[in-house]
Amino acid sequence: MNILNLYFSQTGNTQKIAAKIAAVLEMDGHRVTTVPAEKHLDLDLLSFDFIFAGSGVYQWLPGKPMLDFLRQKRKENAEQGNIVPCAPRHPNKKAVIYCTYGGVHTGIREAVPAVKFCGQLFDHLGFTIVDEWYYIGDFKEAPMKKLNRGGRMGDISNRPNEQDLEEIGRRARAIVTV
Repeated sequence: MNILNLYFSQTGNTQKIAAKIAAVLEMDGHRVTTVPAEKHLDLDLLSFDFIFAGSGVYQWLPGKPMLDFLRQKRKENAEQGNIVPCAPRHPNKKAVIYCTYGGVHTGIREAVPAVKFCGQLFDHLGFTIVDEWYYIGDFKEAPMKKLNRGGRMGDISNRPNEQDLEEIGRRARAIVTV
């Protein structure tokens, strides 16, 4: 299977998840293209059978490089006629959209808009969104580290941790067989 593993990671949390997805799926014999998102990234999204797309959450949205990429690809695909009314499904084109988030204020609800936003491009292109994944990620920068404890999610220090990554590996391996 030809898989795109697209991500944006400002602190390394989302990059850990992308690396785990790539390692597990490559070990299973899939062809995985793993790339960080950026505005002018030259990718034909419709050339992939399965897409994993993930970002950290920043003020309820994906990071700016992912936003720029998604907006640019929406524009390009609309101009090419790939986005049409009713968003017809492309058989065998699937996607998983995921994020890492801290959620100190309102928990997972802070992350839901970012995942929904990311998924819209792929949905408009006719991919079936087979799952959405939400993983806790800790704060790395000194002034923000205090938010790793005492927020709505409890102590999120050192997340995603090894247990999270093992779960991601199992989920990635299982979902590509759907």
